[in-house]
Amino acid sequence: MSQKKIMYLSRNFPAILTDMMAPHFDLRINEADILESRATFLKKIEGASVLVVDSRVKIDAEAMQAAGPSLAMISNYAVGYNNIDIAEATKRGILVTNTPGVVNDATADIAWGLLFSIARRVAEGDRMIRKGQSWEWTPKFFLGKDIVGRTLGIIGAGRVGMMMAKRSVGFNMNVIYADAYPNEIMEKTLNAKRVQLETLYEMADFISVHTPLTPETKHMINDEAFDRMKTSAILINTSRGPVVDEKALIRALKSGKIWGAGLDVFENEPILNADLFELENLVMTPHIGTATEQTRYQMAELAANNVLDFLQGKVPKGIINREVMSINKNT
Repeated sequence: MSQKKIMYLSRNFPAILTDMMAPHFDLRINEADILESRATFLKKIEGASVLVVDSRVKIDAEAMQAAGPSLAMISNYAVGYNNIDIAEATKRGILVTNTPGVVNDATADIAWGLLFSIARRVAEGDRMIRKGQSWEWTPKFFLGKDIVGRTLGIIGAGRVGMMMAKRSVGFNMNVIYADAYPNEIMEKTLNAKRVQLETLYEMADFISVHTPLTPETKHMINDEAFDRMKTSAILINTSRGPVVDEKALIRALKSGKIWGAGLDVFENEPILNADLFELENLVMTPHIGTATEQTRYQMAELAANNVLDFLQGKVPKGIINREVMSINKNT
């Protein structure tokens, strides 16, 4: 009988992860590669020492209790960790890690892709042509929004927010940002200016959201926020869906309070509000911000290295609740 401890993996992650973990654990993998039912998930994690999960998997007190006293670590295959009850994990002495850093460029790229697509009406034009609609060039046909020289507002000037801002240099944009803490690198290298959130809403031509989802940030972009924005403003969200009040966004897009929006994340994904499909001034992608081969590979490698570091008593690169490192879980 194997003496290895048990690791549960919520998806068929890139092979680098399973290759690195197989020598250390008996692996229980969700081979179906679709989100398991809650009952199945709770059963499969019984006795596990480590859970490697994606952001769709809710790890709360119930899940931790189901895993039992052997659970020592949760390695989240994502940067955002709102799917995990960090306070409960910390109380139980369970280490939580994420995969920061490696997703920065890919997520910033998709944000810029959405920005271009909505500003220049790329997706809208594609839909029109595919429907076989007749068209003819005229001076006022399919006019979009200029990007060069405009003001880019970054909400959340962390790693991804800074990569988003760096990409604005070639377009000679004015960068402003709202964050609880100053980002001196952005200010020195990009001449970015830190402003109050309300000021950002009022000044920015393009608003790109890169803040984590917390109780404080949920629905931070709401009717009041849209009322402050320019009617020519474009909102981009690649962070977490619930940061934006989706119903308020729909109202703003329908009424012309803002010019357009691009979303890679949604409030109740993968279930979408039906009203979103009716909006021509909205571009949507199915949460693919990190979906490049290299990025997903690096996320898997980092998730595995987080576990290996923990096994060796080292501080993992992606540690969330550092205070747990002082607790000996005999893992």
